[in-house]
Amino acid sequence: MEIVYVCGRLIFSLASNVYQKKLSHHGLHPFYIVATTYFVLSLIAVSFLGTIQLNDLTSSFWLNVTLASLFDVAGWMFLVLSLSKTDFSVFGPLNAYKVVVSMLLSMLFLNEIPSTQGFLGVLIIVKGSFFLMPPSPTRQAPSLIYLFLDKGVQARFLSILLFSIGTVFLKNTVITGGAFETMIFWSLIGLPFALVSNYFFLPHSMQTELSATRQHINRIVFIGVMVFLMQYFTLLLLANMLVVYALALFQLSMVMQVLIGYQVFKEQHIRRKLLASIVMMLGSMLVLAA
Repeated sequence: MEIVYVCGRLIFSLASNVYQKKLSHHGLHPFYIVATTYFVLSLIAVSFLGTIQLNDLTSSFWLNVTLASLFDVAGWMFLVLSLSKTDFSVFGPLNAYKVVVSMLLSMLFLNEIPSTQGFLGVLIIVKGSFFLMPPSPTRQAPSLIYLFLDKGVQARFLSILLFSIGTVFLKNTVITGGAFETMIFWSLIGLPFALVSNYFFLPHSMQTELSATRQHINRIVFIGVMVFLMQYFTLLLLANMLVVYALALFQLSMVMQVLIGYQVFKEQHIRRKLLASIVMMLGSMLVLAA
């Protein structure tokens, strides 16, 4: 069943990302898009709330699901911000840095020293990144430096960091309470965090955002449903598979995102970006296998 979860997760993730990018191009703020997504998630979650035995959930579950929701809401906000500023065909291959962040977190907090193979994998990922930005005669800085200075890329790196931290708490939540229970309360607890964030970061534009929402209701509902299914499949994978293997399988989406960038958003330099995604995917596999 794991392969079904992986394929489902990849498809629903790609679909939600495409429409999140489209909404951002229609003028909706990325943070507001995240809030509407969590509103739809909460509506779905409320309909299943009566099937859960609340007395069976421990204090450890509530702590972990709250922390997971906090980090994931922040992760989603910067993910959609990155989508609004970055080519889809660049956004996708940056997924390879998830394994780099995971390795760095293990070094910092678990005192785990990566093997030579792990460091080699990181170098390959960084080298592959070089091909994401095509050379330009008007650009003075090297392509790699230009990539890392890009605001959309920086937002993607921050989202990867936040999601990586959140995954630790999600895994603990699934262990203590179950995937379905985690899905329901991850959705419900995330909504207040998303609304509070919008209140502080978009205090003067909420009325404008609400007015613009009416013509995009179908897309907003679609994104919410896709994120719900994607997240539930992710939780099922965390319950049935080691995180390291799940991360390895998620790298398969990089090539698909480059192709979608070309087909849907008419992005350029696709051969170069395909090469980058393949090199970075190989590097991430080396890190995960180390």
